[in-house]
Amino acid sequence: MNVILFNLSLFFYLLSTASYMIFLVVNKALFEKVGYYVLFSGFCIHLISIFWRYFHAGYTPITNIYESLSFLSLCVTAFFLYLRRIYRIEILGCIITPVIFLMLVWAFSFPSDIKPLPPILDSYWLPIHTVFSFSGNAIFFIGFFISLIYLFVERGIKKKRFPSISARLPSLETLDLINYRCMSYGFPFLTVGIITGSIWASTAWGSYWSWDPKETWSLIVWITYAILIHNRLTIGWRGKKTAYMMIIGFFFILITFLGVNLLAGGLHSYL
Repeated sequence: MNVILFNLSLFFYLLSTASYMIFLVVNKALFEKVGYYVLFSGFCIHLISIFWRYFHAGYTPITNIYESLSFLSLCVTAFFLYLRRIYRIEILGCIITPVIFLMLVWAFSFPSDIKPLPPILDSYWLPIHTVFSFSGNAIFFIGFFISLIYLFVERGIKKKRFPSISARLPSLETLDLINYRCMSYGFPFLTVGIITGSIWASTAWGSYWSWDPKETWSLIVWITYAILIHNRLTIGWRGKKTAYMMIIGFFFILITFLGVNLLAGGLHSYL
């Protein structure tokens, strides 16, 4: 059943991507609305599939690469649906939907069997730590693409290029505001994720901090966004500086989330 639900959600994400691509080409609002509601339907099915896996496995299904990519894509979808409803940034769907679809296709390439939970993960801290951490990563994930759009619009205005596309994009002020919202929402989630992870590490390994590769890179990510928020509030960082820092922070997240798990190993190598 879990595989059926997962494949069904993948199909809906594909339909949403196709609809958003048509919207990008023909600029008809109908296709964007169809893409949005199909994406919401895929999100609901995806959410049901994760709950089904949770009840079938008996633990929070964020314990391997397949489950991690699946849950991260769910969080990204949820935050995009929220931003789309609040800020009406329709064009963002043309970027986010294919990325979500490709993330799930990639997840499908990893083993998806439900296995007994490793003893080290058998803790009530598992859902708390992972949900907060993945939610923060998903919000910064969106911030990364908002930053790319900001730089695209800013360059287009200066060089007077791509006027037809730039006219369909939000203003620089709106994009900068959304970036700030991503910082404001993502940083607390990331902070709670690190704190709960440290408490969990103390109970599991007898130490709050072991300088494990994932812990170290998580700290680097936290410091990057802390510097960004501090400089925005104290010396007024805006625009391009914020966009570049958001992009740098996102690449650090990629190293933390994928690079460490796939290459570095360490105490988190069970993923």
